[in-house]
Amino acid sequence: MRAAKLQDFLDQSAQALRAARVPSERAARACERAIALWQGAEGTPGTAAADRLPVCQWLDPALEIAAQGPRAGLARAFAAIEPGLVWRRRASANPSDAAFWNGHANAMILGPGGLEDRKDIWIGATVMAPGTTYADHDHPPEEVYLSLAPGEWWNAEMDWTDPGPEGAIYNPPGIRHRMRAGDGPFLALWYLPV
Repeated sequence: MRAAKLQDFLDQSAQALRAARVPSERAARACERAIALWQGAEGTPGTAAADRLPVCQWLDPALEIAAQGPRAGLARAFAAIEPGLVWRRRASANPSDAAFWNGHANAMILGPGGLEDRKDIWIGATVMAPGTTYADHDHPPEEVYLSLAPGEWWNAEMDWTDPGPEGAIYNPPGIRHRMRAGDGPFLALWYLPV
């Protein structure tokens, strides 16, 4: 049986994904695929011990921003599960790039090493310190981002874009993409139907 706090987060995610201004019909279908996966079955409860990196000091200020916007319910539900998350740097991050090394962290919510271990859907979060740009990357699954605190996204098919507090970003399968924080902290959730 899924924990009540995690179920609330997923319910709030479904509401936010369905309410988001998406850039295309393809993005809307990706949102519905993700929702159908987590609603269809539960994964195995995760066993990893919670862990935070120093950049996680930006979570509270980011959540304060989110609490004032249209995704306040999602932010509240995320804050409730956040203490159980394992925050890690991107595997390809290099300590010689101190700004990126110290300026970002990712946590898996559903997926390998997450609160619920699954292979069919990955849901996670990224926090970044002000002024941080995330490394270019790509992956086979398509991806939808929901912003909780402001930021911008780029991919090989679009210029830098701020989706605003009600928008979503969609990355097609395999496309090069990245994101960046502005003057304040960045916090986004990502949904990948694998």
